[in-house]
Amino acid sequence: MESAIDKHLKCPRTLSRRVHDDYKPPFPMFVGRADENVKQVVMAYLGVQFRDEQRAAALQAMRYIDASFALSDGPGNHDLTYHLDNQGYENFIAVGYWRDPAAYHRWLLSAPVADWWGDEARLSEGLGYFREVIAPRADQFETLYAFKEDLPGVGAVMDGISGEVEEHGYWGSARDRFAISQTDWMQPTGELQVISGDPAKGGKVVIRGHDNLTLIRSGQDWVEAGEEERALYFTEMLPPLQDGMNFLRDEGQALGCYSNRFVRNVDLDGNLLDIAYDIGHWRSLDKLERWAESHPTHLRIFTTFFRVIGGLSKLRLYHEVSVADGSQQLFEYINCHPQTGMMRDAQVSPT
Repeated sequence: MESAIDKHLKCPRTLSRRVHDDYKPPFPMFVGRADENVKQVVMAYLGVQFRDEQRAAALQAMRYIDASFALSDGPGNHDLTYHLDNQGYENFIAVGYWRDPAAYHRWLLSAPVADWWGDEARLSEGLGYFREVIAPRADQFETLYAFKEDLPGVGAVMDGISGEVEEHGYWGSARDRFAISQTDWMQPTGELQVISGDPAKGGKVVIRGHDNLTLIRSGQDWVEAGEEERALYFTEMLPPLQDGMNFLRDEGQALGCYSNRFVRNVDLDGNLLDIAYDIGHWRSLDKLERWAESHPTHLRIFTTFFRVIGGLSKLRLYHEVSVADGSQQLFEYINCHPQTGMMRDAQVSPT
């Protein structure tokens, strides 16, 4: 049994774990491992927002973003997703991961990327666009997988997988998997702030984040699952999961959830794949933990997972949770409705 915190990220603890040293988890789970030279990663969520009649143009825009990922210094892993938000807008999101922030910045500043994003045509072609990017250090994110091959998300740009880890299966285990949790409570400082534009008026809006804003990606992959496991997912697991994700999307603001999107992976033609995940932005890890530990919508998800985990062999479940310094976040929106992403909760500075 290993610690989820890799050896090179260990340091003398000043904050205790949530369980005693003799704790043994009830089933095996694993975490991604990165070499010591990985100091920081970049997670970029690049969205296209549209109405149904604009689907062809939105697909073209998504394909352009996808093609840009193949440029020099593009991400080491990416996927494409779709969701319908609670304002009736459809959204494609291209999600890219870099293990080298310098490569990400070179990609971001390359002419095909910078010129396209900055083109005035983005403001007039009838689509919405957004970029939500965070760049956590190696001690500022954690992962958890119920499998060991073909890791999704940030796991794909890491270097390997652990053996069975100790820190899972109890409330607070996600915090305990963060290397920074050994010495830091990861408390938020500041508020979301509109620094240019006006969400109510559309156009281009830039939001400044704050320290320890928290991002969770929690996924399910039933591509290889047989009939029994698919039935287990769709009849047992998905209903409480969908209820919880819809609750956070519609009512999560009071709990500290800035944005919640339950998305399905798609191909370049927009066809749905048998993979889904949640994208949740929170004010803090503490706020996320409080919902997870006490709210009925998550308790139903958690108890269902514990009930069915023993019957899973091909259904792939995982998550990744990150915090980031405010200076390592980017939130930009072009012609998106004002409930999109961080715009809903961002404070507008007095004139």
